[in-house]
Amino acid sequence: MENSKPSQPANQGRRKFMKILGGGVIVAASAGGLWAASRTPTKALEPWRLAAGIKPEADPRRYILSHAILAPNPHNRQPWLVDLSVENEMTLYCDLDRRLPHTDPFDRQITVGLGCFLELADMAAKQAGMKADIEMFPEGEGEERLDERPVAKIKLTKSEVTPDPLFAQVFDRRSNKEPYELDRSVSDAQMAELVSQVTSGATGGSATDAQTTAKLRTIAWNAMDTELRTYRTAKESVDLFRIGKAEIEANPDGIDLGGAFFEVVDALGFMNREEFLDTSSSTFQQQIGAVKAPFETANGFVFVKTAGNSRVDQIEAGRSYVRINLKATELGIAMQPWSQALQEFEEVRPQYEEIRSVLNIQENETLQMFARVGYGTKSDPSPRWDYETRIRNT
Repeated sequence: MENSKPSQPANQGRRKFMKILGGGVIVAASAGGLWAASRTPTKALEPWRLAAGIKPEADPRRYILSHAILAPNPHNRQPWLVDLSVENEMTLYCDLDRRLPHTDPFDRQITVGLGCFLELADMAAKQAGMKADIEMFPEGEGEERLDERPVAKIKLTKSEVTPDPLFAQVFDRRSNKEPYELDRSVSDAQMAELVSQVTSGATGGSATDAQTTAKLRTIAWNAMDTELRTYRTAKESVDLFRIGKAEIEANPDGIDLGGAFFEVVDALGFMNREEFLDTSSSTFQQQIGAVKAPFETANGFVFVKTAGNSRVDQIEAGRSYVRINLKATELGIAMQPWSQALQEFEEVRPQYEEIRSVLNIQENETLQMFARVGYGTKSDPSPRWDYETRIRNT
């Protein structure tokens, strides 16, 4: 979910974007060691560290919120706003300015991301010795698009609750966008463990056989290629590029391209955003090659579907997805959502229909999440806004 395009630390980003920018800027890689070491967007990564130090006794709601904001979400938009004005309650809203109208025209993916948030909130509440009673869409659902009405109302009471063991993985959970090991696959038994985490409001499945995974790789890549070649959908991503430490710390959401390498090549003029959108440019062609690399190393998939496509269905899909992601973390399995073929904009409809056919999604069912799983190098966390910025009223 979090980003559709690479978001890696400097050494990994350099490896990929050497392809894009070519040998003519190799000098950029020689940036001074001390300066390069200072380019980590420390401030934007602080929420991952700070959450671990917040004590639930002071205010359980802030403890819960500080953990829930670490949830995966589309393009790392972090679309949550929380009202804390009523004691022992948290009211969740969607920040309507953080939606993705071109790739997510009906706010389905954004709602799935809000479901991920709610699942982590529920886990954090249990960890704090609280029972979280969650009422979904207490004033009604936004059908075509989400609106200003609340997404959920959470009432907290002290209770003898059993903590969820998956909560231990919250700080290590990632959406790993790197290429995975080709000679090592997730076993069927482990796939079953992942799928077992799906909530009662959704259904999970997996694909591991060579013929099916080959078809899914092709469909997924064709969908990504379509998104990159459709100007308005590609621009939605490019507009969310955060290049270098200053941009990432100023706006710790979107698609982060951090590290000394990106900063130097950006300063040299090789990260012109319009060239990423010009399908005739050499930058675009090299981008295609770089973005495709992870698609060539996928040999196992998990997915989440629901019986319908109501807002509550979408929330349940998100709750299920983050549980699978946390279980994968526990098992040492890398995981990355591939949402392109599930999107509802017109140009991607052929891939939308194809992937449903391959995964045997029935007419009234909705394929909500689709992710590759495998083994890869550990990736860094995505930047986050401080939880205090996500509070609407206190």
